[in-house]
Amino acid sequence: MCNKNAAAQGLLQIENDRVIVTEWCFPPKGETGWHKHAYDYVVIPEQDGQLKIVTAEGESYAQLTAGQSYYRPAGIEHNVINANDYDFAFVEVELK
Repeated sequence: MCNKNAAAQGLLQIENDRVIVTEWCFPPKGETGWHKHAYDYVVIPEQDGQLKIVTAEGESYAQLTAGQSYYRPAGIEHNVINANDYDFAFVEVELK
């Protein structure tokens, strides 16, 4: 269960010389704020749901499925927003 403020909350699980593993929990309409990843990363959703992705080029929606991982390269500045009316969580693995 997420804290009910407007921000997504990250819980660092592992950080070493090879990876950073963080669990992210988003309350409804919760967002990460604008950020850019320094490393390539993999996201593993913990449940089905939809995230709104905002970049300088515009907005899009990503439909995620529990356990269905996806990969993204480093370097794209974006904001991620929970588009669901329920808490949404995923594990992010950054590859150093």
